[in-house]
Amino acid sequence: MSMAAKHADGLEESERPVKKVRLQDDADEEDEEDAPLSSRAQAEPQKASDLYLDTINRAVLDFDFEKVCSVSSSNINIYGCLVCGKYFQGRGRNSYAFAHAIHDDHHVFINLETAKVYVLPDGYPVSDPSLEDISFVLSPSFTPTAVSRLSTPAHLEKPSYDLANKPYLPGYIGLNNIKRNDYMNVIIHSLLHVPPLRDYLLLSNFRGKESELLKRFAGLAKKLWNPRLFKSQVSPHEFLQEVNRTSVGKFSLEKQGDPVEFLGWLLNHLHKDMGGTKKQNSSVIFSTFQGKVRTETQQVLVRPDSGGNEKPRFDIDREIKSTVSPFLFLAVDLPPPPLFQDAVEKNIIPQVSIQSVLAKYDGQTTQESMGHLRRYKCQRLPRYIILHFKRFTKNMFVEEKNPTIVNFPLRGLDFKDYLDAPSSHPSTVYDLIANVTHESTAGTTRDKESTVWKVHLRAGAGGGENEKWFQIQDLIVEEIRKEMIVLGETMLQIWERRPDGTSANGMEVDK
Repeated sequence: MSMAAKHADGLEESERPVKKVRLQDDADEEDEEDAPLSSRAQAEPQKASDLYLDTINRAVLDFDFEKVCSVSSSNINIYGCLVCGKYFQGRGRNSYAFAHAIHDDHHVFINLETAKVYVLPDGYPVSDPSLEDISFVLSPSFTPTAVSRLSTPAHLEKPSYDLANKPYLPGYIGLNNIKRNDYMNVIIHSLLHVPPLRDYLLLSNFRGKESELLKRFAGLAKKLWNPRLFKSQVSPHEFLQEVNRTSVGKFSLEKQGDPVEFLGWLLNHLHKDMGGTKKQNSSVIFSTFQGKVRTETQQVLVRPDSGGNEKPRFDIDREIKSTVSPFLFLAVDLPPPPLFQDAVEKNIIPQVSIQSVLAKYDGQTTQESMGHLRRYKCQRLPRYIILHFKRFTKNMFVEEKNPTIVNFPLRGLDFKDYLDAPSSHPSTVYDLIANVTHESTAGTTRDKESTVWKVHLRAGAGGGENEKWFQIQDLIVEEIRKEMIVLGETMLQIWERRPDGTSANGMEVDK
């Protein structure tokens, strides 16, 4: 019974049983008497709530940060004030949100878990169509139809607009560099532009026992691709706080790190949190990124009749140990830069083609280390190949960076020379979708203030006018000319298999 009905009733506690009897005896008459009263009781809160809805300030609402009470630091039952944007715990009479409503005269609060809106201190819920945009920013949702258009040229034709009427392209927006987390931002952007992983996260509805890391990564994906943002930027704070906790401080907001290390850690943790096992295709991570490579190893023997300058090579008369192992990304070695340069050549930066460094996986090129010769060849290529260019080498004293520029095409890189597989294997032609580059002033370490990580992302597909490229450095998003992409010191790339290898029904064929 509502408070209004209690005051109108005016009965003492001792008279309550009498009223219950009368209700049973004459139910029809009671319904007729109570109908206008209940409708009035409902109308009053609705009218009162309308008075407070105009105090909502969408410009200060930011649901990107970790959902903890600004007073108690608890993360249980948190409400957001829609007037000032602060988070408070609970809405009962003794709660921090209740006290905030009385002391600051802010009355409209949203439950950050259920997205239900309440007016405090009265405590009644509000249901109004004008609040739907706030609920969508807090918890965006996507349909399969909308998700299927995100990688097509049609996505480029309809920009979205934020509260300031500034246009932005969903998915190609800045990620806030809170302190030193730019090395993680470029990995987040790269992974969330891989269609199978992105679509899985956007269409997910994690309400069960999934890990907090997976839930927050899915939440970040939905915010990054949200077409109805209030601000055309997103802060990864909530997700990175969980990364810091799960990695026990290894990947922190406050100090520079290695994006490739972070990528390896994140892929393996996401795979495990999705219920993945060691079996092939046991999670969307393995079905998207996992391939197989064969490694042949032979011990080096020094032959007395060989010349001093002769390089060791495989001897077919001796045992060759062969193993096949899975990979999530392929490491590519860069040729060492020249040690000494004369005055004329001091400004020349060495360049190599991507085919020459990929020759490591042709099954013929040998590498010597720790008294063993090794050669590699891929046995199965994944739908998306991640390449890691090893720019940093450590010796006993310093960490050195290799400035060699790698020349690569944006479309049509053929991996068939690096694959030992039957003709039924899907297409071996790949197109680039993401490219991570490193910049720093001359020096040996990357823990400097001057270290800059950037990511180049493809929007649309098919080349020509149907696709564009964007360069994103923290909050700076700008379209970049295609010929400028190869000029950076590439650290990491993601290549997408051409759809030539699809079957007649449009499904990927993966062996």
